Amino acid sequence: MSHIDTSSSTDEFEDARVSEENPTDGPQSPDDPSTVGDPGERVGLVRTTEATPKQSLLAGASMGRGGDIGFMSASIVSSTVIVLVVVFVGIFLLALAVPSLRANNSSFLFSNDWNMAAEGFGFGILGLLWTTVITSIIAMVIAVPVAIGIALLISQYVQPRIGKTIGFVVDLLAAVPSVIFGLWGITTFAPALRPISEFLQTYLGWIPLFSPNLPVPDGSAFTAGVVLAMMILPIVTSISRDVFAQTPRDEVEAALALGATKWETIRLAVLPYGRSGVIAAAMLGLGRALGETIAVMIILSKPPTAPMTMDSLSVFAGGETFASTIAANAGEFDSALKTGAFIAAGLVLFIVTFVVNAAARIIAERGKAKA
Repeated sequence: MSHIDTSSSTDEFEDARVSEENPTDGPQSPDDPSTVGDPGERVGLVRTTEATPKQSLLAGASMGRGGDIGFMSASIVSSTVIVLVVVFVGIFLLALAVPSLRANNSSFLFSNDWNMAAEGFGFGILGLLWTTVITSIIAMVIAVPVAIGIALLISQYVQPRIGKTIGFVVDLLAAVPSVIFGLWGITTFAPALRPISEFLQTYLGWIPLFSPNLPVPDGSAFTAGVVLAMMILPIVTSISRDVFAQTPRDEVEAALALGATKWETIRLAVLPYGRSGVIAAAMLGLGRALGETIAVMIILSKPPTAPMTMDSLSVFAGGETFASTIAANAGEFDSALKTGAFIAAGLVLFIVTFVVNAAARIIAERGKAKA
């Protein structure tokens, strides 16, 4: 019987088992530091040359904190600058208006006088305030419902391609200069609007706002208000459209699943969700209408200075707004008292605009809370 040598095969099996338990990527050089010395020392040396995931995370976090601090600092500085600018404008207007208010010989809030002569110097803003407010109200009454209807049409009814086209055309109104609106309004639109003015005088003349005792001029507050409505329409429409488009789809689909019609879905889901946004958009449009200058100055006919009467309250009377008065009389800023009188009028406009924007913010926040 022949003898079988099993020692070599046993040694080969042991070597294979050891190589499987300690795999390597390839032959190691004798000069490799990880192969020199005690196995414990080799393991420690390898660990110190590699970054752990925790160290990488901490390094990224430190870089993130630096970015957060920089962004927060920039935000604080920007916000502070904006607040300081508003405060500075208010202080500037008040400081220049006080000397003229002290020298004023008329009631600033309750008279319609405007005498810039050295003798009998006096001025009042009652007529300016009324014309500014009534033209802005007319613009809001016309523009807001139309803007809401256009926004609902674009976001809820028509296809997106058609809606984008309609929205683009409406947004183009914002690119038309104010002077173009003014010239078009007094030369073309006012004559076309005269039959409507005569209709209102005939059938609603018992209301002081539509007094029949006045002829219908082309440059009336009614004409200026309608033109202002066209000017603020893009602002209200754009914001309302974006708000309605963000209505949660789940609420719309839930209303439709319960059998609601398209109008019922809009009334129950879309309008409540967008109420605060629409109010904020309307207030922004009101701020634009209050401060509009060139178009209103071109359209409005300036009446003779006289005490306020019931006929003066008519929308078919002429007048001046704060902004148009300041722009039209810029050539009279030749003395401190005259300049202060117009700046006092600008201060009132500044306060009114500030109050309108503050009211818009409060109403919008309350609307969000109710929603």
